[in-house]
Amino acid sequence: MRTVKLSARSLFAAALLAGCGAPFTMKTPPSMVELDAQTEYAYRAMTPDGVVLGVRVLEGDGKADVAFWSEAVALHMKELSGYALLGTSEVVTANGFKGKELRFGHDEGKKPYLYTVRLFVGRTHTFGRKDLFLVEAGGTKDEMERAGPTLDWAMGTLKLR
Repeated sequence: MRTVKLSARSLFAAALLAGCGAPFTMKTPPSMVELDAQTEYAYRAMTPDGVVLGVRVLEGDGKADVAFWSEAVALHMKELSGYALLGTSEVVTANGFKGKELRFGHDEGKKPYLYTVRLFVGRTHTFGRKDLFLVEAGGTKDEMERAGPTLDWAMGTLKLR
């Protein structure tokens, strides 16, 4: 019986979320194609040569801030994924939410890869909780450098609701 109640609650929450739409907006650049049917991402697009751009929204507890999540992501990328932190900077969404950008590098064989993540904590319109927004981009170093202006433009259009 408990399983039925949890499933009913999950369906109710999903129905509310579906009616409300995504808790953010971001424009897809003309040189990228938005990918449908993504399970881990609320938004995902890619360039013809394979650079991916995505947004994940993780339910927050309202206690952790951008500094906490930046440190957690940096540790995860270093310890579990073998990426080196190349730099950080302060960033702002198109509607004024402050966040942090982390840039990572990793070699696979003789091929260097870059991964960029922007982290924002924002209160979603769904139940007023604070969620973590991760805006991610990754690909080979050459591909990321070519796509850099396009990625910066797209990430700059992010608006949290």
